[in-house]
Amino acid sequence: MALINTYYSFLIETGFSPDLIHIFTEEPYKEHLEKARIALEILSNEHDSMPDIQQTVLPSSDFIEAGKHISKLVTELKADGYKVAIDITDGRKALVAGTLLSIANLNVDHVLYLSLDSLDDVSKPYMMIPLQIQHLRDFIEDARKMQR
Repeated sequence: MALINTYYSFLIETGFSPDLIHIFTEEPYKEHLEKARIALEILSNEHDSMPDIQQTVLPSSDFIEAGKHISKLVTELKADGYKVAIDITDGRKALVAGTLLSIANLNVDHVLYLSLDSLDDVSKPYMMIPLQIQHLRDFIEDARKMQR
């Protein structure tokens, strides 16, 4: 739900509609990819968008491999003129660490994290969780504010 809720929040709060979504997951969680893809398609369609949704399964807890795959993809997308947003809300620590370490110098446009004030009863869709306990954070924007 965290992936879906962050995407839903991002669509609503920013009005941004992606051309491409790439889901990375680790081997033990690959059985959830199809559900995630379908949910992203439904939300995208709701917002008059139909992005290309791609999926990559990575070895479990291998932050080096995660970093290599993600930095390669980000480099290619930036070279092709895309803006890049990365959601780390539901990522496991190795995947998130590999991602953040590998993109440090790649000029990513957004690093998203949907924070919740409480984890009580949050395994439900975004609009069914009280909005006042949800906060969509963009760590790139936060870092820019710190530098001002």
